[in-house]
Amino acid sequence: MEWGRAKSVLIFAFLVLNIVLGYQLWSNIQEGPSSSGDVKDLSAGTLAVMRDKGIKLDARSIPTETPKLRELTYRVTEKLGEGKRHTLQVPVDSKIVFNEKELQNELGSVIPDLKEYTYDPALNEDEAFILHREAQDRPMFDIRLKLYFSNQKIVAYSQDRVELITGDEAAEQTVLPATKALESLIYNHFKPGAVIKDIKLGYHGQDFNSDTQFSAPSWRVLLEDGLVYYVHAISAEVFTEKEEAPHNGDSTE
Repeated sequence: MEWGRAKSVLIFAFLVLNIVLGYQLWSNIQEGPSSSGDVKDLSAGTLAVMRDKGIKLDARSIPTETPKLRELTYRVTEKLGEGKRHTLQVPVDSKIVFNEKELQNELGSVIPDLKEYTYDPALNEDEAFILHREAQDRPMFDIRLKLYFSNQKIVAYSQDRVELITGDEAAEQTVLPATKALESLIYNHFKPGAVIKDIKLGYHGQDFNSDTQFSAPSWRVLLEDGLVYYVHAISAEVFTEKEEAPHNGDSTE
């Protein structure tokens, strides 16, 4: 009797285990492949360097996507850097920046091409929200829309406006994984104590003295102290926000 009862308990336990495992498998299939990883996805050597330098990852996650992207060519039609600031005749609640539909309803008829820009919470300034122009569903990090706010109201804006040039596009190429971009920065560029705040894939290019500009797929890595690094997602060249020149090998900054 004792053995028969034990067998029944074991059979029941295995049945419950199979149900749990089956549910987990079904959940994973429903959710699809993960689009983000964590610090454990970095190599053991990189983790050791992070410990030695006191580098921390404060970003929510490390993106795992490696899509095929091509370079962009565009023409500048209005440059934010020229300081053209447009005051709103009727200020609107600043909280609408967090809701794409509300933002479009309130300011879509006021700000040209507003639907082409997406809010970037990682780059807020003391008196302005930052949005980026999008292309192929990716932010163009050099093309910005600033929404200036005061007393919880958006009161003015300034804007980069561009026209994408199609035809004779470069071939699509698979981008460098974010982990590889991070490893290059951790080994060669980040100073001791650096805190990684945000990692995002988009487009970045050097500013040429021309109306026609080029922008390449790039990983933007933002540090807590405000320093921004761009890693070319094809060639792995590293640029800082100043964009004076690519950094190859050890940084002298």
